[in-house]
Order: sequence, then C-alpha cells, then structure tokens
Amino acid sequence: MCVHRRGPFAVASFPMAQSKFNRLAGYLKPHWKQVSLGLVALLVVNALGVTIPLIIGYIVDELTVAFTFDRLLLYVIAVLLLASVMWVIRMASRIFLFGAGRQVEFDLKQRIFQHLLTLEPAYFGRNTIGDLINRATSDVDNIRRLLGFAVLSMANTLFAYVMIVPTMVGLNASVAFFSLAVYPLMFGVVAIFGSRLRKQQLDVQEEISNLSDLIQEDMGGISLVKIYAQEENERRAFARRNQGLLTANLALAKTRNTLFPLLGGFASLSLVIALGIGSQSIIAGRLSPGDFVAIILYIQQLVFPTALLGFTITAYQRGEVSLDRIEAIFEARPKIQDNSRAIALPRPIGRLQAKDLTFTYPGSKMTALNRVSFSIEPGQTVAVVGPIGSGKSTLAMALPRLLEIDRQQLFLDGHDVTDIALADLRGAIAFVPQDSFLFSTTIQNNIRYGDPLAERPAVQYAAKEAQLHGEILNFPQQYKTLVGERGITLSGGQRQRSALSRALLVDAPILVLDDALSSVDNQTATQILANLSNEVQKKTVIFVSHQMSAAASCDRILVMDQGHIAQSGTHDELVAQPGLYQDLWNQHKLKEVLQ
Repeated sequence: MCVHRRGPFAVASFPMAQSKFNRLAGYLKPHWKQVSLGLVALLVVNALGVTIPLIIGYIVDELTVAFTFDRLLLYVIAVLLLASVMWVIRMASRIFLFGAGRQVEFDLKQRIFQHLLTLEPAYFGRNTIGDLINRATSDVDNIRRLLGFAVLSMANTLFAYVMIVPTMVGLNASVAFFSLAVYPLMFGVVAIFGSRLRKQQLDVQEEISNLSDLIQEDMGGISLVKIYAQEENERRAFARRNQGLLTANLALAKTRNTLFPLLGGFASLSLVIALGIGSQSIIAGRLSPGDFVAIILYIQQLVFPTALLGFTITAYQRGEVSLDRIEAIFEARPKIQDNSRAIALPRPIGRLQAKDLTFTYPGSKMTALNRVSFSIEPGQTVAVVGPIGSGKSTLAMALPRLLEIDRQQLFLDGHDVTDIALADLRGAIAFVPQDSFLFSTTIQNNIRYGDPLAERPAVQYAAKEAQLHGEILNFPQQYKTLVGERGITLSGGQRQRSALSRALLVDAPILVLDDALSSVDNQTATQILANLSNEVQKKTVIFVSHQMSAAASCDRILVMDQGHIAQSGTHDELVAQPGLYQDLWNQHKLKEVLQ
C-alpha cells in the first residue's frame, strides 16, 4: 500500500481536500435527516445564545436606573428558563450528530467486512491481518469521532462567529474590532500546526498497526515461541515497537500541548483587550454598562469554541489519516470476479482440461506454470507429484480460480472457467489446502461449514469417508467437541481430515487436495483415496502430494518439474521408465528402508 507523506508545514491541495470532504459527505448522506436535525438544533441554540447576553445587558441598564428585587427575580427566572431550553436543544443536537457518527461507524464496519470478503487471498498476503483489524476498528472509530464531535464543534464555531460577531459590531464596532483582532492569529496558528498534527497522527496509526501485527503473530504462534525459547527475543521486538509508538505519541502530545495553551492564551488576551477598551468607552459615554456586559459575555462565548478548535483540528487530522487508510481498502479492487459473460453451471460432471496453461506471479520473473496441458475425465483420480517449487500448488489454486488466469487456458465441462460464475465454479470444485483452517467451534460445525443445515448422518458419513469418524467418537463430547482456536486441540492429521470432511460434505463433483493429507500416514491417505474411488457417484480427484505410496494408487499421475508436466501415466508406466518419477519413487523407497 502506498502512503503519501507530506512535510510538517505542507498544505493539502484544494482538489484533495475537496475529495476528502466529498467522501465524508458520502458517509453522512444516508443519515442526512438526522444530521440536518442536529444542525438545525445547533443553529437554534446559537441564536438563543446571542439573545441571552442582550437580555442581560438590557437588565443591567434598566436596573441601574430603577432597581427592584421583584423585577430582578423576574429577569433571572426568564434567563434561567431560556438557558434551560438551550440546554435541552443542545443535548438534542448532540444526540442527533453523535448518533449519525455511530451510524456511520456501523456502516463502515459492514462495508469493510463485506469488501474484504470479495478480495482474493493474495491481498491478505500483501496486507497483514493486524493492520486490517486496526483499520476496521481504531480507524473507523476515528471517523466516528470526526463525524460526531468534529462536525458538532465546527458547526458550533461557525454559527457562533456568524451570529455573535455582527451583534458585537452593532453594539460597539471599535471594542469588537480590537478584541477580535487576535482571532486571525489564532486561526493562523491552527493552520500552521494542522499539517504537523496530521503527519504525527499518521505516524501514531502506523505504529499502532505495527504493534498489532506483532501481538497477533506472537499470540498465534505462541507454541513456536516457547518451543524455540524465543520469549526474550519477542519481548525485545515488542519493546522496540512499543517504544516506536511511545515516541510517536510523545511527539503528537508535544504538538498538542503547545497548540492548546497557545489558543487559550490568545482567547484570554482578547478578553483583556475588551476590558481595557470597553471601560474607556463607558467612561467616554460611547458604550452603556449593559452593552459592555453583553460584549464581555459574547467574547466568553467565543472563547470556548475557539479554544475547542484545537481539539477539533486534532480530531479532523486523526480522522483524515484514518479516512485515507480506510479508503485504501475500498480502492483495492478484486482481481478475480465474474465477468460480463459469466454463465451458470447447473449440472457439472467434473471434466477438466488445460490448454497451454501459463501463469506468472505478479512481480516474479519466473513462470510458475509453463504451457501446462492435460485432460482429466469425470471420476478419475489423478495425482500431481514433483519436487518443491515445481508448480503443483499453483496448478491446484488455478483450478477454482484462486489465481487469476488468462482466458482459453482452463476448461470445466468444456466451458472456459473464466466465463463460469465464481459461485458455480467453486460450488463444483471443493478445494482443500495443506494449511487446513478450522474455526473455534465444534467439530460438527467445522465439518458442515459449507452446508450449515446438514443433518448429523450426512456429517458422520463425510467424517467416515475421511477416516475420522472413529477418532471423533473417542472424544468425550464426540461431534460437539470444541476444536479451539485454529483447531489447536486436534492433531495435524485430524485437522486435515476435518477439512477434508468439510469438503466432502458439500458433495462437489471435483475434489482438489493440495497436499491436504501431508500430516496423514500413507496407509490412511491411500484408504481415503480408495473411499473416494469406490463411491457410486465417483468424484474427479486431483491429489497434489509428496506421498508417493498414496499417489501410486491413483488412476493417473502427472509429474511436474519447473512449471511444466514432465511425465504423465500410471504408476507402473512411469516407474518403468527413466525420469523424474523414477527418481522420486526410488527416494521414497530409500526413506522407507531407513525408517
């Protein structure tokens, strides 16, 4: 992901700022009624806020002429009632605007999760899970604050200035002018510090992501950390990243702690100027005591939103950084998706064909698949063997289009796989990878993940086909046994066979096993393949493996080397002729003897 950084005093270009504003407005658009009600309520509050100082000024002038306690009490009650109404309306405005922020938070989390589900597995190889989690939580929370607190405070500041400044000028232009003369300096300070705050906030968010990545990796691989006694190394790594976060936070706090007192000082200076010039105007008879009191109250009303401007800018800068990080997710387009010619595949039978299938990983100079051609008939069990890096797993992932391949190279039942709707294609091809992921739920729920409504008999049948049923019955809770995070309570072989059971339950005509039985002994693997071959409705099985004994039992064997098919035939045919397969078989027999 490319993140553009700017110098501390750089100013964002207008088109960029406009684009960000449009995106924020787009987030709020579905909730425009709620936002409008909040802004109208805030406008009413500020209108009443202008009225109260005028009333107090009028009271002061009137009581200086003829003071009566009853009249004073009447005025106090009127002001209190008006202030109470303001308080109620202000609370309503906060509820509306903060509620809109919460709604945007909910919408964004839904959008992020739904969008991530559309992306191919390679995206998650380029972007760490910890960083993505941080974006979906911390960054979304920053957007929520921006669209709640920041919008509220900025609107409040705008309404306050628009209504209060003309009123002050109407009471006494000179006092208003000189007391507000420092405010442009305040805005200038905010503009200078704004870009610096943005850069520092970006640094903080990146350090948080780095720390999240480390925590997730270490917690996920805690067994490995302990086996190799690397606790101290991981502690030092955590300390380095935590120190990086501390340094970034301290730099941000230093800037904030410089900005906010500076704004408060300017606000206090404005009040001092008003007191000095206003008192002279009263002595000269150009300003009544009541109007002077009203101006002082107006300045105090402006102090809070102006001082709050610093916090508002911080929230905006934090939200702006988070906006870029969130939009980077949305800008990632799925490379593998249905095209305009996508067709349904109602009754797949399981015939696979490759014609000069070629694939190169992005950024790689080496061809992973080099003009691979084969034809597999329905019901055949075909093994794919070869040395590490020969292209076996790449071929396996190409079949269900987990990799983006070119047109007219791979066919299912005579149809170009790039023209088949992804849902139909992957419904026809059950894919089981070597790293068999299990969810933190029961064995039963893991097996029926592809068919959540499957009944117990179907689940048990799939487990029997995968040679797992007997072992499940030995567990105290049997099929209701919790497997733990990523299936930690099961052995490697049990996890792989659980994943295989899951694939068998969906009853797809094609089953692709990408070294999915590597943790299973050869005898069990051979029995599983035999079960698949003996079914009434035989599956087309692509068995990618290093287990030569199990591969030897397959109908046909494809031998891959350096991205192409070097040999093809049955076990008896291949073992009888010099070549790569004969070498692999001899190595296998030697290992058996040594064991």
